[in-house]
Amino acid sequence: MIGWSCLVTGAGGFVGQRIIRMLVQEKELQEIRALDKVFRPETKEEFSKLQTKVKVTVLEGDILDAQCLRRACQGISVVIHTAAIIDVAGLVPKQTILDVNLKGTQNLLEACVQASVPAFIFCSSVDVAGPNSYKKIVLNGHEEQNHESIWSDPYPYSKKMAEKVVLAANGSMLKNGGILHTCALRPMYIYGERSPFLSSIIIMALKNKGILSVTGKFSIANPVYVENVAWAHILAVRGLQDPKKSTNIQGQFYYISDNTPHQSYDDLNYTLSKEWGLRPNASWSLPLPLLYWLAFLLETVSFLLRPVYRYRPLFNRHLVTLSNSTFTFSYKKAQRDLGYEPLVSWEEAKQKTSEWVGKLVEQHRETLDTKCQ
Repeated sequence: MIGWSCLVTGAGGFVGQRIIRMLVQEKELQEIRALDKVFRPETKEEFSKLQTKVKVTVLEGDILDAQCLRRACQGISVVIHTAAIIDVAGLVPKQTILDVNLKGTQNLLEACVQASVPAFIFCSSVDVAGPNSYKKIVLNGHEEQNHESIWSDPYPYSKKMAEKVVLAANGSMLKNGGILHTCALRPMYIYGERSPFLSSIIIMALKNKGILSVTGKFSIANPVYVENVAWAHILAVRGLQDPKKSTNIQGQFYYISDNTPHQSYDDLNYTLSKEWGLRPNASWSLPLPLLYWLAFLLETVSFLLRPVYRYRPLFNRHLVTLSNSTFTFSYKKAQRDLGYEPLVSWEEAKQKTSEWVGKLVEQHRETLDTKCQ
């Protein structure tokens, strides 16, 4: 498309920032609108430095503000929707997650219809597929197997319902008489520099004498590097705008993984941080079935106390299952329809992430030295 423009929601986030850095290199792209509720000053500065031939417009606005979304979508060719609240530990109120992840997506789709935006790419999650039981093994799963999460926890439920809304909107009539085309990408657990999850794990370990907390001892996952996830979104943008490819992509979802070895979450954390002296927790842990039923007990206590006291369990059954299942997926469908091949190898991703972990460790030590002085 000549002279096209793109809106990215959640642009200040872990994945959103990477997508924008890649988008500026796209041919014929005239403007990127970066939308988020709040941007850090350093993110705004980074985006301002990206402006070459492409205009980068930073917009601060709420995904629940319909008027804001309508203005943001005006004159836009493609929307990449990454804005979401990610919470699997029950830290955020349920209604807040449902409002942002589901209602926000519905608002954005409506804004696209009103502003006649023809293409919409949704950043979904592997969480919409499960895992539903730590006892069930899924190795190299694929889209035709029809995996679907049964959890009523707000994060997987809201992402699952939002994805359904996005895919159902494919083929909708736009205000100018055109047609809306949509697709969804389901990345695996995303790691890489600036990962908020990895950052919290490293900082927690540094406060605990360098011992990494147990996050998924019994899991087998296929984590995906953040740059490869961003690249898949760029290919989806190209695909929906290409008349030859678009027909195969419209209304479809795709698992996005890469060539990172299958491993447990604990092994991944250790691999990325061992160079800096961090080590795994060698202490005894509860057997998995017992841990699961303890989570059930804690959830029951939380439910019974709800009328008088808001008790948040340390963990729940969804988190136990998510962190301890064999649950991996192939990217063959994305390879076939989008032409997706991982840009960054496991060795390079490991090195880049490990170097970033090293900077975190250094910052933490400098902070400690300052306090001691």
